[in-house]
Amino acid sequence: MTEGSQVALGVLASGPAADAVTRHVPRLVADGFASRLFSQDPTLWGHEAESEASIRLSWVSLGRTSRPLVGEVGALRDHLAEQGVDHVVLCGMGGSSLAPEVICATAGVELTVLDSSYPDSVRSALTDRLDRAVVVVSSKSGSTVETDSQRRAFESAFTQSGIDPTQRIVIVTDPGSPLDTDARAAGYRVINADPNVGGRYSALTAFGLVPSGLAGVDIEQLLDEAESVADLLADDDEANPALRLGAAMAGTEPLRDKLVLIDDGSGIIGLADWAEQLIAESTGKNGTGVLPVVVEGNPDFEDNQDFEVSSPRGDFTVARLVAGDDLADNTASDPARSEICVSGSLGAQLLLWEVATATACRILGLNPFDQPDVESAKKAAQTSLLKASDARSNRPAFIDGTIEVRALGGDWLGEAGTITDALDSLLAQLDPEHGYVSVMAYLDRIADAPLAGARRAIARSAQGPTTFGWGPRFLHSTGQYHKGGPATGVYLQITSAPHEDLPIPGREFTFGDFIKAQAGGDAQILADHGRPVLRLHLTDHDSGLAQLTRALGLEAPA
Repeated sequence: MTEGSQVALGVLASGPAADAVTRHVPRLVADGFASRLFSQDPTLWGHEAESEASIRLSWVSLGRTSRPLVGEVGALRDHLAEQGVDHVVLCGMGGSSLAPEVICATAGVELTVLDSSYPDSVRSALTDRLDRAVVVVSSKSGSTVETDSQRRAFESAFTQSGIDPTQRIVIVTDPGSPLDTDARAAGYRVINADPNVGGRYSALTAFGLVPSGLAGVDIEQLLDEAESVADLLADDDEANPALRLGAAMAGTEPLRDKLVLIDDGSGIIGLADWAEQLIAESTGKNGTGVLPVVVEGNPDFEDNQDFEVSSPRGDFTVARLVAGDDLADNTASDPARSEICVSGSLGAQLLLWEVATATACRILGLNPFDQPDVESAKKAAQTSLLKASDARSNRPAFIDGTIEVRALGGDWLGEAGTITDALDSLLAQLDPEHGYVSVMAYLDRIADAPLAGARRAIARSAQGPTTFGWGPRFLHSTGQYHKGGPATGVYLQITSAPHEDLPIPGREFTFGDFIKAQAGGDAQILADHGRPVLRLHLTDHDSGLAQLTRALGLEAPA
């Protein structure tokens, strides 16, 4: 274990991951990668990435440069508390929401995160303690349609309740964005983020710190933790834990392109979900990348309950997130298993994983800062809102009970006539050596949380790595890898009619229309890339969900 001046960071690798460290770290040290990164050298990822990298590297110094936010956010929190406003809601997508969720959960403070277009999810947030709510609206570009729609809904709700929305909505955006200009003109409180930091690297910018600080997190301590390890991570030394982690992630030969993330008592709640976006969106492009597979709980390697930790397949590395005191006890019992153990405080690990991911992209020859296929999904959703969806997407192949079944991406459904048959047909398309399954659920991730158990159930049936994502949240995360990474995935998309649709003030479309367009556009782009997509649409939410959980062998919803 390597120690910084105040906060211990530990990275241990074994098996092929250790071989990758031995093979790549000396070259990274010789190239001065770490020191050049912290000097914000945009040439580290090649000529094609240089233009983007030149405006995306300020995250390396945020432990120091974000300090002015501590006092500003603290003063705003005190001002709101004097008015009895203590319920913090965050409207944001991707990097704007994932980091604050981890930060607040780990600190044990409440934060309501609204990162969905699903009407039931939005309505739930709108009706929860509105009289005590402050809403943080976060959008780097200032034009994110999901966030704009949520902002409009809260403005209307506050106004209808006799509350001035300018006193209850705080805007976090880049300087000069459309949202920045419009919000200032309308009299809203605006806090600008560092424009030279990309969304998934923004945990320690205003995007991560404003909602977390308003919710009651000690954000100064978080910055202290990050700053205390900055010199360690900037050191061109073979003991640098970020170089070791990046090499273990992306330097195995042949590349083990699935990274199974398991929280094994780290004490950091949801770190794997945050790292999932960082890694998938940074590396999943040009037909390559590393797919994070977040495994719930702490499955034992030998209990055969989860494919990823019991299979002899050689295309994945396991990353265990452990407490610092447990690091030495968590090396792999099987020296042939590719495994990494990582420990450290939250602030230290946020910077560690960011540097490691930038390192992994250096090894893979990728630009860590673009996300071309996320943008394509946004455009597809917008197109779907302007015209009827493609007829191929609208016609169900068959209806089983209250579930419409559609198949895209080829003629692979065969004679299937039930949900079970359709699932079997989808899994039959899986490459047994390198394939993976992605479950994408466009439902309410709070109310419908038990459906996340589908990940493990399908992993057992498929005998292949399986991811689970809530839509549209995952579109800003693994959605990039699904379209830009290796063409080895098969996809199960679950959509549902909401209990009740919800209009978007000032828009011609509803939240229900919007999320339908997001799901349809995403499925069609995957199909256009030749990926098999099984779409299951619950025409009645409650009965359809009960039917689906029975088919998957899950406990029926209450």
